[in-house]
Amino acid sequence: MAEQPDIATVIAARAGDPAAVDRLVAGYLPLVYTIVGRALEGHADVDDVVQEVMIRVLRNLGELRDPEAFRSWLVAITVRQVRERFRTRQSTGDELLDADLRDPGADFTDLAITRLELSGQRRETAEATRWLDEEYRELLSLWWLEASGELTRDEIVEATGVGRQHAAVRIQRMKAQLETARAVVRALHRTPRCPDLATLVTGWDGRPGALWRKRIARHTRECRLCAPAWHDLIAAERLLAGMALVPLPPASIKAFASTATAHTTAAKTVPAHLAAKTGGSVLSKVLAGFVVAGAVAGGGAAVLASRSPEPPAAAPAALVIPAVTSPAASSTASVPSSPVPSPSLSASPTASRAPASKAPASKPPASRKAAVPAAATSGKKGAAVWKFDGVKPALADVGASWYYSWSPNDNEVPGPAGVEFVPMIWGAANVTGATLKQAKAEGDDWLLGFNEPDLAEQSNMTVEAALDAWPQLEATGMKLVSPAVAFGGDTDGGWLDRFMTGAESRGLRVDAIALHWYGSDFSKAAVNQFLGYVDAVHAKYGKPIWITEFGLINFGGSPKYPSDAQKVTFIKGATAGLEKRSHVQRYAWFGLPAVGDSTDFGLYRDGRTPTEAGKAYRAAG
Repeated sequence: MAEQPDIATVIAARAGDPAAVDRLVAGYLPLVYTIVGRALEGHADVDDVVQEVMIRVLRNLGELRDPEAFRSWLVAITVRQVRERFRTRQSTGDELLDADLRDPGADFTDLAITRLELSGQRRETAEATRWLDEEYRELLSLWWLEASGELTRDEIVEATGVGRQHAAVRIQRMKAQLETARAVVRALHRTPRCPDLATLVTGWDGRPGALWRKRIARHTRECRLCAPAWHDLIAAERLLAGMALVPLPPASIKAFASTATAHTTAAKTVPAHLAAKTGGSVLSKVLAGFVVAGAVAGGGAAVLASRSPEPPAAAPAALVIPAVTSPAASSTASVPSSPVPSPSLSASPTASRAPASKAPASKPPASRKAAVPAAATSGKKGAAVWKFDGVKPALADVGASWYYSWSPNDNEVPGPAGVEFVPMIWGAANVTGATLKQAKAEGDDWLLGFNEPDLAEQSNMTVEAALDAWPQLEATGMKLVSPAVAFGGDTDGGWLDRFMTGAESRGLRVDAIALHWYGSDFSKAAVNQFLGYVDAVHAKYGKPIWITEFGLINFGGSPKYPSDAQKVTFIKGATAGLEKRSHVQRYAWFGLPAVGDSTDFGLYRDGRTPTEAGKAYRAAG
């Protein structure tokens, strides 16, 4: 991780020490520049937005109450300024990535490739970022920094203003599109180019865009010559280690210094206590002093040039991300405070950390054993739930007989009386005596196993690690639902198949199979696609099925979500089929809240207001 100013520097800068202000801004400018540069990708506004961020930071530094939160505060300001620039462009009808607005000297991808000396799959990944939809650019810039160890997931969540679960959902969507873009870049760079692809792109102007990404990607999937473009793709996050911060070009440094005075005055940009001590020239002094400080152009700690060879494709996919800690949070930085559920997909996932254990549940197990509420119409129907206003009335109104929240207890998301909470042991970090005791305290019936262990973005466990940990889950005496794989539950030799084979050989107990399923086909055919997968998994293992996440989301294309009518049709057909199948024991829609980032697929806007999908799900069973 880049060397960045410590808390003492932040405190001194807040108190008005000019030298500390210099160090603070110089130390964090590469971080701001990298976020803005990737988010706006080559737009001529990059330098302006970076300067606006630094102006706001200096203007409001005196109001920062918690010095330890400086970096999170800085990142949040940066994201707000990027969004403001997006809104400005949209309101004026100005296409953000219009080729006429690009400054060849400021093209961020070119700068990253050149200044970080990228080659091979690292270069392909950088080039693929040009093909992402605009809505993913801000998130890409933050996730890239997380994967390279420069930011934490908590900082991303705070900066984007969405919940942890939804940050994970959005990151997975973005990564699916990035993987598609990587295949597109490979196919276009192939020498000699596939004749059919050459014919396909005859009318293309060479500018990356969603339409051409879809056309070229479709061709690569169907073409014998181009299909290898999808093979041997090293997980993107493994390629990002050591290539986080892109050093500013000298031209940008000069521009900041030369325009600082023109854009600002002491009265407008510098807190009064700073202006009084520095004669109103802090910003100009800081910006002009970067070259002298060597923080940007001189190859200092902020310049993280990656010259190491690419990892071999056969190397383990897991990436160990160094925790970013502060004195106040060093004991818990590597373990987030809540689980990270997300829809599954087959794209290369990013690394993630397991949720933290919470205090043991205070309720006796008997409180979880009440009868299904009168509103419920099915003993099978449940919901995947994360914290939002109205959880209790929404669960009661939808008629759920059970729910889960990816946690070992319901402390954070308590449900209404009579709706069963099913605990989960989310990942390897949760296999502890304390966490298992919490799960046991919620009831002695069912315990959900690991969440999407086949994805690095989720619990990220090898089959062997899961099998080694399973006896501790057995020791609770609860009935055990298998780890919920993201995909491929019916695939010979897949993660679940190897787990079940290993469990049998070791004499381990698995009482039911958990599945996740997300469909990108929004037609009526989606119902049979979904139910066919459920039936295939049951036929393979002969055990009861729990569908703990399902829905319709197109992670790699457009439209991303079905219409209300399509959602209603799918929910009616899917739930009717699940109710008829005796081998389906439980099912849960992803997810109950329809707020913020989940508006397009959730069921309830608040405790009493179902979406059209919510109405259909309420009537199910």
